[in-house]
Amino acid sequence: MKKIFFLLFYLQALLAVRATAQAPVVFTGQNIIIGKSVSILEDSKDSYDLQTASKSGGFVQSAIETPNLQLSKSAFWLKFSVRNESSSDRLMLMLQYPTLTVCDFYYPENGHYEVQKLSDTVKFSRRKYQHQDFLFDFKLPKDSTATYYLHVKSTEQMVLPLILGTPAHVGESLLKVNVLWGIFIGLIVVMVAYNFFIYLFTRDRSYIFYVLYVTFIGLTQTTLSGYTYRFLFSDLPVLFHKGIIIFPALAGITAMLFVKAFLDTRHRTPKLNRLFPVPIFLYSSAIVLRLAGVDQVSYRMIDISALTTTVLIYAVAVKISLQGYRPARYFLIAWTIFFAGIILFTLRNLGVLPSSAFTNHTMESGMAFEVTMLPIALADRINVLKKEKELSQAEALRTAQENERIIREQNVLLEVRVKERTSELNTALEDLKQTQTQLIESEKMASLGQLTAGIAHEINNPINFVTSNVSPLRRDINMIFDAIDFMESVALSDGSAADKKAQLGQYKEEQELGYLQTEVTHLLNGIYNGASRTAEIVKGLRVFSRLDEDDLKRADINEGIESSMIILNNQLGKIKVVRQYGEIPLVECYPGKLNQVFLNILSNGIYAVHKHFGDNSGGEITITTSVEDDHVLISMRDNGIGIDEETQKKIFDPFFTTKDVGEGTGLGMSIAYNTIKKHNGSIRVNSAPGNGAEFIIGLPVSHKVKIN
Repeated sequence: MKKIFFLLFYLQALLAVRATAQAPVVFTGQNIIIGKSVSILEDSKDSYDLQTASKSGGFVQSAIETPNLQLSKSAFWLKFSVRNESSSDRLMLMLQYPTLTVCDFYYPENGHYEVQKLSDTVKFSRRKYQHQDFLFDFKLPKDSTATYYLHVKSTEQMVLPLILGTPAHVGESLLKVNVLWGIFIGLIVVMVAYNFFIYLFTRDRSYIFYVLYVTFIGLTQTTLSGYTYRFLFSDLPVLFHKGIIIFPALAGITAMLFVKAFLDTRHRTPKLNRLFPVPIFLYSSAIVLRLAGVDQVSYRMIDISALTTTVLIYAVAVKISLQGYRPARYFLIAWTIFFAGIILFTLRNLGVLPSSAFTNHTMESGMAFEVTMLPIALADRINVLKKEKELSQAEALRTAQENERIIREQNVLLEVRVKERTSELNTALEDLKQTQTQLIESEKMASLGQLTAGIAHEINNPINFVTSNVSPLRRDINMIFDAIDFMESVALSDGSAADKKAQLGQYKEEQELGYLQTEVTHLLNGIYNGASRTAEIVKGLRVFSRLDEDDLKRADINEGIESSMIILNNQLGKIKVVRQYGEIPLVECYPGKLNQVFLNILSNGIYAVHKHFGDNSGGEITITTSVEDDHVLISMRDNGIGIDEETQKKIFDPFFTTKDVGEGTGLGMSIAYNTIKKHNGSIRVNSAPGNGAEFIIGLPVSHKVKIN
């Protein structure tokens, strides 16, 4: 939890620029933040002494008021100059970041540099100033300027808020901070005690998880601010060092347990609930790594855990809030305000917002709002549960009374209903038989309508082609008749043969009689082709129209399939049909009934392809016929939407359809299945969603069973 705002601090590394000339800090007497006046040198091997560092040209000017050195194994040297224009020659440097392993302050005195050394790894009682922040005092005469160095290193992330002031002003500032922290810690203690007593009365585990969460989040903040080092672990700094990771990890774990119990994620969002062990495992790993002494890895593990926890809890809270669960909305508000405080605090450290009493404590304020708001959410949850219980009890009572009344009435009506039901069942059986007959006839009528529409569409095209050629042909024939009349008039006229030949040549050129011959030939060919196509369609109709034949005969399966395609040609659109007809023997069958089977399967294939491709190209239907072991095999494959496994189990059931209402009766595939079975054949389907479907029919060449 406490690492979220550190993650945002990494952006400030992009803002650093190479120092060219470092202007001194002009001190006039009031506390001043000097972050932008500091130059920073990275000592990757921690091998520099003051003399080496001071001569180095690698110092980089800080671009923000709160330098962020991130998580690093390097040591860092900070250099800054101060010009004292105040009335006091005693100054104090305050570094408000208690978790530094090395913090050495070098200041000039009597012509050479002296050093003050502080660390969070030594006993607190050894400090000159009994405060968890790093405080260094030094003298600087009025109207003089001096350069100072700060040597820092830490196993944690290093964020360095540097404040320059007089001892009086610094002490006043620290007093205000202590008061605010006292209020915050008091609030934490009150929330812990209050909600623990509520837990003792309600035994609602949400309260005990909340108590643990508030306890550890309070310990996290007080540890980061150094108060546990100052008051709890002053003689055992190693515990303070371990607590920097252990407390936030325990806060994160108890936060996950609290959210899981409070929002009932197991039932309200089971999929997200299965992710809860992930951040708990990450937090536990961070604790183990810190105890094992792998400090920087454990610190980074907390960052990853906090980010995972934040995203997961927000997702859970938003989803359950959208479900209308009111306590989740309180929780979401509290959590949002808490992280808003962290973001504002981060923006202050990045220099986006100015440092003030408000921005310096937005994180603690957000946390205070959160721990105050969550008990309201807990109380509202109890009210919701209580109301739900009362409503449930009232509903149960009403249901019991209603059931008792219904039972009494049912006992009276039961005998009458049994007699009525028997009569209704007999009537329903007769109605069912009639309905079945009507549905079969309806399917036949639907096929007949499909046949009529297809043939009408197919015949209309060649007929239109013929009729469109008749008018220009009539015009050309009239022109020929006119030419004959003209030639007769020229032949009978007076004049020489040369003059007549010239007249005829001029007339031929004017009337374009040469082109007229070509056009007449083209029009006659068009009429011939239209008539031929009409004859083919009529032949296909004659082949397909065996639907009501009851005589068993040998038929050409390829011819029957082709006649079905003629009927369906107007439905194809941009669908490509690939015909792979093999040389197969004539099959003893009822051709009309098999044609109906082909029509149903191909019609469904066209429907599936249109569903998949719409009006776009790319759709394809492949028809293959072959012979194998005295059986003719027919494969009809499409690249449409495909059929899932559950649908394949029911595809041949009567009245089952996947089409929209009004687009199918659900009998087509059932009739097809029964027809194939009565031919002693087989039909199966191979398909998967998105990969199209293939229907494979096997028919024996010889058939002796009569279809009823």
